[in-house]
Amino acid sequence: MFVQRSAFAAARRVAPRALARRTFTTTFVRRDVNEKATADKETGHSASAPSILEGFKKLDQIKSDEDLLAPGARPGTVPTDAEQSTGLERLEILGKMQGIDIFDMRPLDASRLGTMEDPITVNSAGEEQYVGCTGFPVDSHNAIWITLTREEPKSRCMECGSVYAMHYVGPADDAHGHGHDHHAENLHPKPKNMADFIKPEYQEL
Repeated sequence: MFVQRSAFAAARRVAPRALARRTFTTTFVRRDVNEKATADKETGHSASAPSILEGFKKLDQIKSDEDLLAPGARPGTVPTDAEQSTGLERLEILGKMQGIDIFDMRPLDASRLGTMEDPITVNSAGEEQYVGCTGFPVDSHNAIWITLTREEPKSRCMECGSVYAMHYVGPADDAHGHGHDHHAENLHPKPKNMADFIKPEYQEL
């Protein structure tokens, strides 16, 4: 019993060994700052983010579809979106590089409730436009999608009653067209619903 207690006492007096044989040291590495690289990064010049000054056309220089063709990447490199995109995608990228939102992706005006006399105007470059209404005040109901067309440019949300009107900003119709199918019958007319049987004076309420 005495021997066992002596062994425990001796074990307590022994200094504990280090967990690691090697000591941990920290090495500081000083790197010189490249002023040119920092200036290029601040102005947007880098290998991954090409600038308009490096050969990309500005929006006022785009006149036809050929101006929206991609130049391609240099041999041995992976092309970026700005180097390989074409068409509307390229137009959107060039606009973002110049700080211009080509498709105007801002949220709709939700500061008021649209009425038939003063609807909320939505610009459209096509024959129809889809509008997502979230109510007034904003986010008062789930998004309800409304279809606006050139034939029926005004429509009302069936949840909150807000009225939206489409403002066509696309290319003008060719008044001098000589096509024989200009007044051709629409093979896919819009299906009729109950709104088609409402009196015209009731549609503006």
